[in-house]
Amino acid sequence: MEMRQLEYFVAVADELSFSRGAARVHVVQSAVSSAVAKLERDLGVTLIDRSRLRITLTAPGAAFLVEARATLEAARRARETATSFDGKLSGTVDLGTLQSSGGIDVPAVLSWFHDTHPLVSVRLRQSVGGSSDHLAAVADGSMDLALVALTGRAPNGVTARVLSSEPLLFVCWPGHRLADRDHVAPADLAGETVVGYPRGWGVRRLTDEAFADAGFDPALPYEVSDYRTAAGLVRHRLGVTLMPATEAARLDDLRVLPLEPAVIWNVHLATAGPQRSSAAARALAQAFVDDAERRAAAGT
Repeated sequence: MEMRQLEYFVAVADELSFSRGAARVHVVQSAVSSAVAKLERDLGVTLIDRSRLRITLTAPGAAFLVEARATLEAARRARETATSFDGKLSGTVDLGTLQSSGGIDVPAVLSWFHDTHPLVSVRLRQSVGGSSDHLAAVADGSMDLALVALTGRAPNGVTARVLSSEPLLFVCWPGHRLADRDHVAPADLAGETVVGYPRGWGVRRLTDEAFADAGFDPALPYEVSDYRTAAGLVRHRLGVTLMPATEAARLDDLRVLPLEPAVIWNVHLATAGPQRSSAAARALAQAFVDDAERRAAAGT
């Protein structure tokens, strides 16, 4: 069994596609298929069911995937530990981000980190599905750290720290029945068409909870995965929406009102435990924490 075989298998398992898995590891598909087939022969079990149009993992394959991830992660940590004795961090860090990171200037943090640790490669993955995908990835070891909008408890083995907090704001068009208010309550949106967001998003969970507490279930015919589209739908009077203050601040042509009671949207840094984190991942996590502390001290 070779590390290369494990890497190829994990890529195919994550993508549920030999072609996409091969593209992910930058190898031709035939080489990936051959390596995975040899791995199955060496183990004496079938890991991937190829009998359908879309491949799936077998029961042994799903169990093996967990251990394969752990083995690759342990090998990576061992390699980075050995090479860190010259005082220079190296290696690769997988970072997940959201469509909006609130007050966190992700490019600025990454720029500083790159200048400080030029031998570390950061692979950035922005989620369309929202925080739930990133939390699962940090928990299973396929991602080192992620910015997430956590509304409940973090999964086992994942530590979450608040980096940014801001209110959700109500957005409507000028002339809307609520546009001249000083503020609105979630209950005021009863009967409104609301532009919503995917269920994996922290904003969606917060708004669902706010509407449930107000005693109604709004009409949500529009579900979008970016705030620009949400604003466009509002601009054309197809619905109203709620969004984080940093996003709403860009909408000069729409009415933006506070909610009372306030609904607070927190962006957390989700990381694996220190035993599962490489030195490079811990350094990047600390860079985000330091940035949050600087913003807090400056009142921004």
